[in-house]
This record gives sequence, structure tokens and C-alpha cells, in this order.
Amino acid sequence: MSAKIPATIVTGFLGAGKTTLIRHLAREARDRRLALVINEFGDVGVDGEILRACGVENCPDENIVELANGCLCCTVAEDFQPAIERLLAHEKRPDHIVIETSGLALPKPLIKAFDWPSIRARLTVDGVLAVVDAAAVAEGRFADDPEAVAQERAETSVIDHDNPLEEVFEDQVACADLVILNKTDLVDVQQEANVIALLDAATPRARILRTRNGVVDPVVALGIKAGAEDDLANRPSHHDAEGAHDHDDFETFVVDIAAAPDPGRLAKRLAEIAVAEDILRIKGFVEVAGKPMRLLVQGVGGRFSHHFDRPWRAGETRASRLVVIAERGVDRARVKARMAAL
Repeated sequence: MSAKIPATIVTGFLGAGKTTLIRHLAREARDRRLALVINEFGDVGVDGEILRACGVENCPDENIVELANGCLCCTVAEDFQPAIERLLAHEKRPDHIVIETSGLALPKPLIKAFDWPSIRARLTVDGVLAVVDAAAVAEGRFADDPEAVAQERAETSVIDHDNPLEEVFEDQVACADLVILNKTDLVDVQQEANVIALLDAATPRARILRTRNGVVDPVVALGIKAGAEDDLANRPSHHDAEGAHDHDDFETFVVDIAAAPDPGRLAKRLAEIAVAEDILRIKGFVEVAGKPMRLLVQGVGGRFSHHFDRPWRAGETRASRLVVIAERGVDRARVKARMAAL
């Protein structure tokens, strides 16, 4: 029997830099054929399109599979298993599979899928990488004081007040073999030390690797040999007792906007809208008036970046579409109206 194909699960909260990390790994791991399984919210495959734009020879388009259901951990049987079967049916099977979960997915249910006989005989989880946005955690998001939370729970009769976003973040980190502390260039020395202390407490078993722009050596990221499917007991989750989770606290929608005359002004205005409307994530492609290149726009909270990623192809519709991810209750109509006025 041939050796099992290693698979790496890349998890991490919205905008932490998962796709940037995978893009770097695909470019640098030239000694092996890679396949990518990309899972995201919404019908606009932003992450998959970013990776296809790389044009990496050892990861051709047919080895990039997009699953737009929003949560691979909830639809393993319907989506993940068939996707793996298609990849393994290729004439030139991949040497390594990299799976990017959506920013709101839990990695542990996905690891459990590797214990299914049809998958276990052919694949093993080489490792789970949790990408963490250093600046976001330093700003206090998903870093609540555990003692304060415990005291609040003791003093109130309201049980259901935990922040579900924090639970997702904690589950992702606790499941990791390697925590990639990304965007360290956006924090100072003390902030970074505070974040590392928080991560050490959340996942004492995992190694923490500092980086910026997702630059990690493929030898380190794709050679952990954890066999995570046999190590589930050491990967605690808030949802172990439930056996499942839902995403009723989040919603996503797509907004079509007009061509932008000025990328910088567009990013600034989107940041203002994101902060005012408490939006978690905005990403998408935009046409810039008079420019032959497609503009990639990405934002986490009020922090936005933008750059031209490739020329528009001949016959390609130059649409400007943005995916918005927010907590339940966001005023969609108001958000769309504000974006229409950009």
C-alpha cells in the first residue's frame, strides 16, 4: 500500500491571513505537487481566485477546489469527501493537500472526517495551522479576561451571554499544532508579548511562530507529521459536548458597487462603513475606472488593504463585487445603500 498523502488544515479567524500564507506556501513548496481545498462564505470565490492568480506550476487550476457552503466543518459528508475523491482521482495525484477553512469554521469536526475508512486509508492530517491576526488580538478582540467572564457568569442569571466569536477563535487556536502569529509588524513589542502570553495560555501544546505577510518556510508548515486524527483528545473544543455548531450569529451577503475612481478613497470609505456598521470582514474585486488591472480589496474591521492583482481577462465581466461578513442583525439595506454611494 502506498504511503498516505499528508493534508494540512489551515484555520484562523476572518482576515488573519490564511490565503496569504497558502499563497506563499504554494509558491515556495516547489518540490511537491499541491492541491488546495478552499472553503469560504458567499458565492463570490475571492480566496480561490486569489490563489488561481498565482499561476504556480506545481499547483495547477484543476488542483484548486472551491467549496462555497460557508462552513466545511458542518458539511463534511456533502462537500469535503467528494472533493477529496475528485482530487485523488487525478492522473497525477497531489503529494500534499492544503485545506483552508472559512474564518468561522471549527477545525476539529474536519479532523474527525479523516477517521472515516474511505479517507483514513489514504490521507493523514500532517498538522493544523492556526493563523492569528496579532493586531486584532492586541486590540482586545477575542481576548476577554477569563476571570472577569467567570465573575459575570456567577453574578447574573443570564447564561447565554458568551461571545460566540471568541469561542470560534479559542477552538481554532486550541486545535492547532502550529500557531502562526501573523501581522507582527502591526504591533509593538509589549503588545506582541501580551498576545503570545494569551496564546500560550490557550494552547500550551502548540508551537507559536511569529511572522508577517504569511511568510513561513514550507518545510516547517508542511512537515509537522502530527497525525492529528489520532490525537483528538488533546484538542479541546467548546463544542465537544454538542457534537455540532451553527452560524446563526453570523450572516454574509454580496454588494455590487460601481467602478471606483480612486482605490485609496474607496478603501478609506469602506473602512468607515465597516467601523460604523460593526462589520467583521469585507473582501472582493473592484474595477477601477480607466485601469486595465483588477483591484483586490480586503478589510478586517477598520483595517483595509488594496492592490492590483492581475489584468482583466479578455471577455471577462469587469464587475465590482464585495463580500460582507457581519454578526446577525446588521442592517443590510443601510450597508448596501452606503456602499452604493461610494
